[in-house]
Amino acid sequence: MQKILVIEDEFEIRENITELLHAQNFQVIAVENGIKGITAAQTHIPDLIICDISMPELDGYRVLEALRHEPITASIPFIFLTAFVEKSNTRKGMELGADDYLTKPCTPGELLSAIATRLAKQATRDRQQSEKLEELRQSIILSLPHELRTPLNGILASSELLLMHFDQPEDADTREMIELINISGKRLYRLIQNFLLYAELELIAASPEQIKALQAHSTPCAEALVTEKAVYQAQQVHRQPDLELELEDAYLQISPTRLMKIVDELVDNAFKFSVPGTPVKVACQVSQGIFTLSVSDKGRGMKPEQLMQIGAHMQFDRKLYEQQGSGLGLAIAKRLAELHGGSLSIESVPAEQTTVTVKLPLAPE
Repeated sequence: MQKILVIEDEFEIRENITELLHAQNFQVIAVENGIKGITAAQTHIPDLIICDISMPELDGYRVLEALRHEPITASIPFIFLTAFVEKSNTRKGMELGADDYLTKPCTPGELLSAIATRLAKQATRDRQQSEKLEELRQSIILSLPHELRTPLNGILASSELLLMHFDQPEDADTREMIELINISGKRLYRLIQNFLLYAELELIAASPEQIKALQAHSTPCAEALVTEKAVYQAQQVHRQPDLELELEDAYLQISPTRLMKIVDELVDNAFKFSVPGTPVKVACQVSQGIFTLSVSDKGRGMKPEQLMQIGAHMQFDRKLYEQQGSGLGLAIAKRLAELHGGSLSIESVPAEQTTVTVKLPLAPE
């Protein structure tokens, strides 16, 4: 049964719509105001929403705006019901992302026709999205088979064993070559992992159920985790004195693994694109239910046109290989933040400073 959410403050109208939809074998969730409507949409993930505009506390426009800003509800078809007949009201609703607009009183036939049209269009979009996802899966299978990691693991393990047992101080050139093999192998392994993670996040982003499951995890001690990952990255590049920490603890609605990935990519970029002896500052603060993580460096910075491309849809082609630090890793961090109801922004002055800021919601009490 397809699920329809009805948000209507007038009892008689709400009951009439509910009865009509039940008779058409729809599963109906009916609520009497916008606040409950937003909660119901996020909880039940309906196939379509019917919403009155004029309601106390939170009108239909603000309900639509709130739902369109959340990945889990952004694509749900939305039909406005209203007693307003002015063209400006219709236009406002459409600009906010409404799919249809019915004037009360409307006939049962008009309502059912609008519902059928929107559900059919959504089914078409879903089918097209599924086809795109299948193409993405095939692209991953063809260009990055999991078997690639098997010989790579052999290269890494063999080079590490050689380094452990290399006892010829006079042959520095050979040791340097082994170290280069090991470093290159680790870099390739990280790239493979990021490819697979980016593909996974793209699949999750297309499924409201998977987004909801992703957001069900939490991290109780964010400060300790951020500290651990930032210090580790500084040690990897021998720049512990350059690291500055200014952290506030928080209980976040994101899993430790996902939070560590965000910190890992941002701090790695900060060290990679700044020179030793310049500071890399990692700061965290909590304000009004939002956790803000910022990573700043005094490196080469990014141009405005580069900033505009961050987070854009990235093809699995050679261009991606050439973006070593500010490409795929930063896109992953941005996507992770957005899927958890947060955001990522960048402020950069070329050759002076770059600050990447991630905002994430706190976990509910």
